Amino acid sequence: MGAWLAQATPDVLLLQEVRAPTEVVVGLIGPGYHVITRPCEIKGRAGVTVAVRDGIEVGAVRDGVAGSAEEEPPVDTGRWLEVTLPQYDLTVVSAYLHAGVATDSAKMAAKYAHLGAVTRRLEELRSGQAHSQLVVAGDFNIVHTPLDITNWKSNHNRTSGVLDEEIAYLDRWLTELGYVDTARAIEGEKDGPYTWWSQRGRAFEKNVGWRIDYQMATPEFARAATHHQVDRAPSYEARFSDHAPVVIDYGV
Repeated sequence: MGAWLAQATPDVLLLQEVRAPTEVVVGLIGPGYHVITRPCEIKGRAGVTVAVRDGIEVGAVRDGVAGSAEEEPPVDTGRWLEVTLPQYDLTVVSAYLHAGVATDSAKMAAKYAHLGAVTRRLEELRSGQAHSQLVVAGDFNIVHTPLDITNWKSNHNRTSGVLDEEIAYLDRWLTELGYVDTARAIEGEKDGPYTWWSQRGRAFEKNVGWRIDYQMATPEFARAATHHQVDRAPSYEARFSDHAPVVIDYGV
């Protein structure tokens, strides 16, 4: 990841599944960034980080979708971190939504409860946020349409992430609440580009993938996007994750 970071030099880096303690995360990201990280209360689970390049002012930080530890169950911790960037009139969110397991009712109940909390927070941010622009980026663990997964038919309503009840949340965020799937807006109606590939078989080599990592923005900020790319590794051996970084340039 260090080699990718040195080459990509993002102004804002949003990480998910960050299971290392804060001091290790800061050391891995290296100098030049102000790093804010939120671990999960359950050891070895979840974890989100926002790293902002030095010279960009960091404003308010909100730790967790519920806004307070008392209102958030431990399984939801390490999944939502908001940071305001006043000079851009912008709030960025690193989000790691539950994966769920279609055959495990308890895990799916936890996922739907968290998706409900995320929906309420997205409503709040659209109705009265102090910083008018917003980008929510990360691993949503849901595909939106058949364009976002290679094998739609074999997974639809069978596999978590491809269930209509999950997809309905994305539908609401992108229609009723008015957010924009920035990558899709740039790429148009075509397959992919995928952001995650199973470690099983030769999914990566065959590009049998899922697009479950998003940058979802308020309309004005989404319109400022000039370029999108998924930094897919050149080979299976060169990967540093089963996900690939989603990079979007915003002309602000």
